[in-house]
Amino acid sequence: MELLQRIIHNLTAVHPPHTLFVHFPIALFSAAFFFIVLALFKGGEVLEKIAFANLSLGSFSTIFALAFGVRDSIVRYGGQAPNHTAKIVLASILLLLTAVTALARWRNPQLFFRPATRWLYVLAYFTSFAIVSVLGFLGGVIIYGF
Repeated sequence: MELLQRIIHNLTAVHPPHTLFVHFPIALFSAAFFFIVLALFKGGEVLEKIAFANLSLGSFSTIFALAFGVRDSIVRYGGQAPNHTAKIVLASILLLLTAVTALARWRNPQLFFRPATRWLYVLAYFTSFAIVSVLGFLGGVIIYGF
């Protein structure tokens, strides 16, 4: 029982919870971009579905990463973490972009397969990957500096 209490204490009080949750959107958006590029070149419906699933899960996990990021900035850095405003703005844009894209794809499963919407759909994946990459870099600046 003591071990369980120590684990819970370390996860909630010692280690910032943001670091636990932030890696999910990074991995999911990276995988989504990878699979949409594969679907683009291979033309596979299954690959696009995998990309969509990763994008949807990434969007959902961004909610937790964003919330814990704001919390950790306030608790650990007094609201003054380096680049905290840029990170909050970029994470909010990421959440909005991916939620709208996932919702549009959910409502219209043929979004990727229509020439009129294909490139905009793929651009949303690329943009989400680019934003999460910048967010990861800015997070590294907070931890390691320049």
